[in-house]
Amino acid sequence: MQMCCRETTGHRTAGRKEKNRAMNYTYMLECADGSLYTGWTNCLEKRLQAHNGGRNGAKYTKAKGPVRLVYYEGYATREQAMRRECAIKKLSRKEKLRLTDFQENMEDYPEKKASR
Repeated sequence: MQMCCRETTGHRTAGRKEKNRAMNYTYMLECADGSLYTGWTNCLEKRLQAHNGGRNGAKYTKAKGPVRLVYYEGYATREQAMRRECAIKKLSRKEKLRLTDFQENMEDYPEKKASR
């Protein structure tokens, strides 16, 4: 997985160097007990390692590990990712599982995957 930590925007303006911008992600994990955890981060790789390593992971996942990434969405800003996290947390388990199924099906057809 290469979902970390900085992405180049490619913008150049009057003598300034390219800016680095962190991508922000809303993600969903499946815990060993089958429960789902939703969060946001600017580095999926490091966050997944934190959840599975027990250090700096969420209190919820510490007792329910190991976890695996089952869904993610990328956003330009932290605020957008946090809003989406909140919206996903309000969904029922059935609706959350539908999201993960949808993403798995889209991976079969990458040319149809919409970028955010």
